[in-house]
Amino acid sequence: MSSPDADAGLIDELFAAMPNQYVPGVVSQAANYYFSFEKNKKTVRLTSERAVVEDGKTVDAADCVCKTTAAFFINIWRDGQRPGMGAFLSGKIKSNNPTALETFLRCFGKE
Repeated sequence: MSSPDADAGLIDELFAAMPNQYVPGVVSQAANYYFSFEKNKKTVRLTSERAVVEDGKTVDAADCVCKTTAAFFINIWRDGQRPGMGAFLSGKIKSNNPTALETFLRCFGKE
């Protein structure tokens, strides 16, 4: 089991790598995503051509907000885990737009 500090460092690494993993053309309209983890907050701005990752909350109103633990996001990103309805109902992951989270994953080749 990893520690919260190790997970926070891994979140920084995963998000830093995202612009290079971006698949252009998945989205046709710009979208802003805000992720909140225990120790990390990240904003990801997507256009049809690129992804920009910023530390903290850099938009007033994101199109999609996601709040979960760093460990759970790491499982989604690296291990291919996909949260079901139970994860949302239990509060393990919270989002104002779960469908947009699926789109976010597709933007990085994470089907």
